[in-house]
Amino acid sequence: MILNPVVALLAALAALTLLFATYWIRALQAARAWAWPTGVQSGIGALTNFFDTLGIGSFAPTTALWRATKTVPDRIIPGTLNVGHTVPVIAQAFIFTAIIAVDALTLFAMIGAAVVGAWFGAGVVAKLPRRRVQIGMGFALLAAATLMLMTQLQLVPGGGEALGVEGGRLIVAVAGNMLLGALMTLGIGMYAPCMILVSLLGMSPRAAFPIMMGSCAFLQPVGSIRFIREGSYSARAALGLTLGGLPAVLVAAYVVRELPLYAVRWLVIVAVVYTAVSMLWAALKERHPEPAAASSPAVAGPAA
Repeated sequence: MILNPVVALLAALAALTLLFATYWIRALQAARAWAWPTGVQSGIGALTNFFDTLGIGSFAPTTALWRATKTVPDRIIPGTLNVGHTVPVIAQAFIFTAIIAVDALTLFAMIGAAVVGAWFGAGVVAKLPRRRVQIGMGFALLAAATLMLMTQLQLVPGGGEALGVEGGRLIVAVAGNMLLGALMTLGIGMYAPCMILVSLLGMSPRAAFPIMMGSCAFLQPVGSIRFIREGSYSARAALGLTLGGLPAVLVAAYVVRELPLYAVRWLVIVAVVYTAVSMLWAALKERHPEPAAASSPAVAGPAA
């Protein structure tokens, strides 16, 4: 009996999800970091994951809302984004992988590349001092805003009808997704850049959804375990994203399904640019970088 590749992929994802959940729960117990998130933290999780399921993206809007509400310190924003959005993104991956067909080789290769990029990226980002995180995230958010703007103004090729690539284009797809996986750990979401990458390769834009969600679903648990191990995240805010985000994903996917999002995307672009500039300004004012040590208190600190 030959197992369907998609079924095998989802089975592996289910196993990885169980591994991640077990690791995170044990880490919270060991650190005595159990604390129910506030209504604001859960609300941010619900709002950003709802619109993420409909195609807005979640990392940049979450960062903007956290900075506006002073919810999470800048240094641990990348780790908190990855840990907190992991379970909602996995739910999206199950939904989109099941309903949109993509060439198995292309899907598996791009997902594997993203995981490798995230593993190495998280190891670097988790140990960075606050000022370097502010600079990195500032420029990453500006890049994300630029990609969102290009998509909004339809400056990106519309793509083709292909559901997979091979040969040289497959190599480009793998290399590009590996880079996007590494950038995910710095807090730049995958939606807009993955959509552009897929379109430039001549694939159908619909193919970006299972590729993007599948990549995030596999890379985020892997990268998040490194962030959790380093204590480079806010446990309470991450729980807010998870508990608020999971039901929001299900509502968006099965109840709402589609909304006129043109105006919402412009609002997100403005908010992301403002957040990027404020992060770079904060880094400019802080001329003496903090040492990278003492990361553990971040789990139980003011934002945890």
